[in-house]
Amino acid sequence: MGMLYHGHYAQYYEVGRVEAMRSLGTSYRQMEDQMGILMPVMSLNMRFVRPALYDEQLKVETSLRKLPAQTITFHMELFNEAGKLVNGGSVKLCFLDAQSRKRRPAPDFLVEALQPFFV
Repeated sequence: MGMLYHGHYAQYYEVGRVEAMRSLGTSYRQMEDQMGILMPVMSLNMRFVRPALYDEQLKVETSLRKLPAQTITFHMELFNEAGKLVNGGSVKLCFLDAQSRKRRPAPDFLVEALQPFFV
């Protein structure tokens, strides 16, 4: 049909989350390997506004609307080359201790890194 397959949008959301974490000075690998923190996805919501076309470059904007506590929710918007909204949604994740696999609160370093954006 010449349009981006709907299942690929989740991959773009992941890229947005990974790069958002990297912009805060950490990575998923560091959180897992060095800090023992896992962040599994609890829910994924998306809405399709208009189709993205094959070979069209998309811009992914990622934001947080509140400080993480027990969970963190990334809000995503994808725009086409003309700057039109193509897709939007959110991904909610929780924090787990890597060894026990039990839920834990958001790590202090993450809350501290995000705090200036919510003042």
